Amino acid sequence: MSENQPPVGPARPPEVVELLPGRLHLLRFVVGQAYLWSDEGELTLIDTGPADAARGMAEAVTALGHSLAELRRIVLTHFHEDHVGGAAELARRTGARVYAQPRDAVFVRGERPGPPPVYEEWEVPIHQHAKSLLPDHAPAPVPADALEEIGHGDVLDFGGGARIVGAPGHTDGSVAVHLPRHGVLFTGDAIAASPEDGQVMLGVFNLDRRRAIASFRELAALEPHMACFGHGDPVLHDAGTALRAAAGRYEN
Repeated sequence: MSENQPPVGPARPPEVVELLPGRLHLLRFVVGQAYLWSDEGELTLIDTGPADAARGMAEAVTALGHSLAELRRIVLTHFHEDHVGGAAELARRTGARVYAQPRDAVFVRGERPGPPPVYEEWEVPIHQHAKSLLPDHAPAPVPADALEEIGHGDVLDFGGGARIVGAPGHTDGSVAVHLPRHGVLFTGDAIAASPEDGQVMLGVFNLDRRRAIASFRELAALEPHMACFGHGDPVLHDAGTALRAAAGRYEN
């Protein structure tokens, strides 16, 4: 499909927030958010929002002065619908490669449904509300020939060397993306920020809380300068300190 051909589905433009001038933007949806990283002449998306997000993301990219042809890769932190929704359509429109950890890639490809979280009692009404805000159709599966599997320790060619960090617990195949040269860490839903007061916290709706806490601690030990979450405002300065303090509140 050409760059100018309209995609399927209603446009739902995200809120666009510049985090690093000319380099990093947050794309915030009604549920969750994605991140757009810019290198010279090419773009990378970390996650892609819910199932109706592709058109809005495409509009945001062009509004920032980029061509969709610059989108080279899409890195998915995990398989949940509010993170993978636009991936298939954006890959189809741009030829971008999609990356996911093998344990979650089977769900991203639509080979079988992913396992539901093990909810804490207090999480149930929060999940019900979030679900009511999401589209009532599932994201399109990413074709196998557009998806590449990645794992802990792999390095992708953007941001001066993007290191994949395994962060299981939220899902079995959850990953974070670390840009050591820039001090930026994309945590997916392994870590979040409270919508009420911005406090850094363990991500909700986890498959395995014990493993999620262990992953939280391992990510905090990376000492990022900036931490970008799947939900909630990023920590823009001295994120390592904030992450370590928050991780210390949790017991396995």
